[in-house]
Amino acid sequence: MLQQEKAQDTQRPRLVFQYARSGTDIREAQKLRWQVFAEEMGARLISAEPGIDCDRFDDLCDHLLVRDTRSNEVVGTYRILNSAQSRVAGGFYSDTEFDLSRLEHLRPQIMEMGRACVHPDYRTGATVVTLWAGLAEYIKTHGVQYLMGCASISMADGGHAAASIYRKLESCHPAPAEWRVFPHCPLPLDRLDGSVPAEVPALIKAYLRVGAYVCGAPAWDADFNTADCLLLLPTANMDHRYSRHFMKQSAAEKVL
Repeated sequence: MLQQEKAQDTQRPRLVFQYARSGTDIREAQKLRWQVFAEEMGARLISAEPGIDCDRFDDLCDHLLVRDTRSNEVVGTYRILNSAQSRVAGGFYSDTEFDLSRLEHLRPQIMEMGRACVHPDYRTGATVVTLWAGLAEYIKTHGVQYLMGCASISMADGGHAAASIYRKLESCHPAPAEWRVFPHCPLPLDRLDGSVPAEVPALIKAYLRVGAYVCGAPAWDADFNTADCLLLLPTANMDHRYSRHFMKQSAAEKVL
């Protein structure tokens, strides 16, 4: 009997996604966010409780979690703010960084993704695929037409790598003029060397592979010490090969 149980355990998926169903679930995500953003990246986070990354949007958002089924630990997370939730919040999180006037007519069809992070020990393709499987499930269930989010690039070197990455993205994946946004606190691109070698972050690569656009110059987030590019993804434009893969993954690994 014991051997049978062990065999069954090894057949369970190691990484699964679920949506937070309790305050305890949300706190697990917030603790991981603090670990990654504050402790690892050095972000200056304002929080009422040490070790917890929390802001005014959290209580209104849906929280996507990736768990390791062997330890039950939350190892990845996304925060989702749909259009109805954004109206209650007085806008999207992206409104705090960008003038979104040109996207006003799209707001009812937008789902915003944010606060994406993965535990350092789980930064593999499998974790990203599991996160995207959860997003795919949400897209399918809610009939989402556009995904939007601030994609962060580290400014540990003062911003030169971020400027180089933006130049690369802008040349290959620019949004149409009618979808351009304008940062409230622009990254000073004219003062940075935009020609240094720099690798595009894996999460941004994932967005671009499924058809996302870069909607203009990056904003400088001084608290997180990042350059944030606004990405917009029409779900109708998602590459069918990737969208089928994510939808299949979501059906196989959803945790209810």
